[in-house]
Amino acid sequence: MRSAELLIRSTAVAALAALAGCSTLGDGFKAIQDTVVTPVAKAITPAAPASAASAAAAPAPVKVEAPVPPAAQRSFDEALRALRAGRTDDAERGFKALAQSNPELGGPHANLGVIYRNAGKLPESAAALERAVKASPEQPVYFNQLGITYRYQGQFTKSRAAYERAIELDANYAAAHLNLGILFDLYLRDSARAMESYERYMALSGGKDATVAKWVADLKNRKPPAAAAAKKEQS
Repeated sequence: MRSAELLIRSTAVAALAALAGCSTLGDGFKAIQDTVVTPVAKAITPAAPASAASAAAAPAPVKVEAPVPPAAQRSFDEALRALRAGRTDDAERGFKALAQSNPELGGPHANLGVIYRNAGKLPESAAALERAVKASPEQPVYFNQLGITYRYQGQFTKSRAAYERAIELDANYAAAHLNLGILFDLYLRDSARAMESYERYMALSGGKDATVAKWVADLKNRKPPAAAAAKKEQS
C-alpha cells in the first residue's frame, strides 16, 4: 500500500491567479502540499491535469475580485520573480511587506503560507493561510493549501473541513477531491469515502491517471480487518 511519502513526490506544475486571491502551485504531488501562490489581476484557468501529482497541484480557477492597486501588483510581481529565481528570502520579505501594507489581499498571505510550510514552519504556515482564507473567503485554492498544512500538523479534522470547503466553493476542483481522498485513505482510514473522492477526481481528470486508478483498485480489493468483519457478522 502506498505510503504518505507519495504526498511529497514532485512533478512539474501549473500556475494560477488573482492578487486578491491567487496562487501558483509549486511541484506536483509536492504541490498537494507545496505550492507557490501567484496573483495577477485576472483569473487564469489552468490546463487540465495529466496525473495525480499535477492535479493535486493544479489550482481551481480563481474568482475575479476587486481591482488590485497597481503598486501592490508590482510589488507582488517582484516578489514572485524572486521566488521563481530561487531567492526565497527576498520573496518572503516582499510578500511579508505586501501582506502588511495590503492585508486585505489573500495572495501574499497564501504565498507566505506555502513558503513557511516548505521551510517546516507549520504554525506560521497555518496562521498565514488562515489569514489568506479570511481575506479571500471565496478562493478554493487557499482552502486547499490550508488543508495541506493542517494535514502536516496532524490536524485531520481541520484538514478535512478545509478540503471540503474548497470543494463547496468549486465542485470541480480535482486537486481538492484527490487530497480529500488521500486524507480519508491514509489518515482517517475511511475507505468508502476515500473511494468516493478518488472516483470523483478520476471523473474530473478524464480517468487517465494510472496511479490513482491503481489506488482505486487497491481499495476495491482491500479486505476489512478480521475484527471488523466479526463485528459485522454479529450485528
